[in-house]
Amino acid sequence: MLALTLAGCGGHVTNEAPNPGADSGLGESGADADAIADAPLPPRALSCRGRPGADSTCGLSGSDDCCATDLVPGGTFYRFHDGVIVTTTQYPATVSSFWLDRYEITVGRFRSFVENYRIPREGDGKHPAIAGSGWREWSMPADEKALRAALADPAACDTGEGFTTTWTDAPGPNEHLPMTCVTWQELFAFCAFDGGRLPTEAEWNYAGSGGAEQRVYPWSVPPTSQSVDEDRAVYFTERPGYTQPLQVGSRPRGVGRWGHHDLGGNVAEWLLDLNREPSTACRNCAIVDTTDLEEARILRGGGFAHNDVFMMNMKSAARSPMRTPGLGARCARDLSSSP
Repeated sequence: MLALTLAGCGGHVTNEAPNPGADSGLGESGADADAIADAPLPPRALSCRGRPGADSTCGLSGSDDCCATDLVPGGTFYRFHDGVIVTTTQYPATVSSFWLDRYEITVGRFRSFVENYRIPREGDGKHPAIAGSGWREWSMPADEKALRAALADPAACDTGEGFTTTWTDAPGPNEHLPMTCVTWQELFAFCAFDGGRLPTEAEWNYAGSGGAEQRVYPWSVPPTSQSVDEDRAVYFTERPGYTQPLQVGSRPRGVGRWGHHDLGGNVAEWLLDLNREPSTACRNCAIVDTTDLEEARILRGGGFAHNDVFMMNMKSAARSPMRTPGLGARCARDLSSSP
């Protein structure tokens, strides 16, 4: 299986704050529900240009919008808690309502970024409530030619054990597969280009947990259900495994509470946060300060080469410049009324 490091604790945290007493009860916030009742859809993503993987040909039936984004109503929940295996209530968090893309970033959508490549400006792709969460002077290919060369370089991606990258320099059969062998910085830049941003760990964990339902797996109904099989997720089993992820949305029995596909399995997803010890309570938080540009970033969800443990309510981490066939991402988008 692909090597991922389960996250440990230690380090310094920024942009975290105690949870206000008014929001200490678990559950979706009534005030937030009122605020989102008439929330308009975010602008159409720039990557959605009517080509395979960026049109209405995603999902198991091949008829769903590859660029769909689903509303996640904000509220308060316990991070790292599933009520069955992990029962700590040490880490409550409140997140504002946000949009989260239904599918992982496909090759077809990433292709639009490559063809219109530019390095983000300082502060692009920021979370509106988190200082210092936008783009910084991170290392990126200088231009489209350099980016294409990096994506096509077999030596740049850890494709051992028979694994393969999903990118092809010209459009081909992989357009509906998640984009892999791409760095955290390039995924951050894609989401900024696309009118969004990378989700925070708290946001992703909230969506994967079904909010205050605190699900064991994103698809767990009832929330304590520990059922996991290949009808729900693309993951490693004892049989001969996959060499790459499958098309996004190929496991509809694994859909999360708010309509998101592949929150467990297919590819592990890069998130905004650095891999450090979280504070015990927070509101709209992320761990973003760094002096080490290669410091490990948090991953959630597990992938096609990982066992079912990685799809549960836990995190893993990897150093941000690495390219691997098991890692991808999806974008989050903000409500105009978010604080």
